[in-house]
Amino acid sequence: MKQELRLSGSGGQGLILAGIILAEAALLDGKLAIQSQSYGPEARGGSSKAEVMISDKAIYFPKVTKPNLVLAMSQEAARKYVDDLSDNGILVTDSLFVKEIPASFKGKVLELPITHTAKTELGKALFANIIALGAIVKLTGIVSEASIIKAVLSRVPKGTEVVNEKAVRLGMALIK
Repeated sequence: MKQELRLSGSGGQGLILAGIILAEAALLDGKLAIQSQSYGPEARGGSSKAEVMISDKAIYFPKVTKPNLVLAMSQEAARKYVDDLSDNGILVTDSLFVKEIPASFKGKVLELPITHTAKTELGKALFANIIALGAIVKLTGIVSEASIIKAVLSRVPKGTEVVNEKAVRLGMALIK
C-alpha cells in the first residue's frame, strides 16, 4: 500500500503543518512516510503545497508524482495542482474558496465546507487545516484516528488541544 497526497492552497492556511502532522501520524501507525513542501515567495497568500507519501514498504523515490488525493483549499490550488492526480484519485475541495473545478479534471470530486465549518463551529478559519486532516483521514483510512489525534495534539500550541481535537472530529463528521 502506497498513498501519495497533496495538500494545497494559499500560504497561511496551515497546509505545510497539516502535511507534517499527517506524516507523523503515519509514523505513529508504524508506516513509512515522506513529507515535502513548497510555497511561493509571498509567504501569505501565495501558492502553498505539502506533499505526503505514506507506505508500508520502502519508498525509493521521495517525490509525489501521481497523487491519490489532492486537497485544494483555494481556487488557484485547484487549477494548479490537479493535473497529475491519478485516474482513480479524489479531489477534495474547500467549497468556500473553490467554485470551479478545472474542465480538464474528470475524476471524483468531493466538495466540503471546510473553512465554513471552522468559522461556524470553532469561531476561526484558523482550524480549517485540522478539519481538512480529519476529513482526509476518515475518507481514506490512511492513518488511524488515534494517531492523527496524537500527532495533532503534539504539534498545536499549548492550551489549544481541546479545540484542535474537536476540529479533527468535525472534519471526520464531514464524511458521510
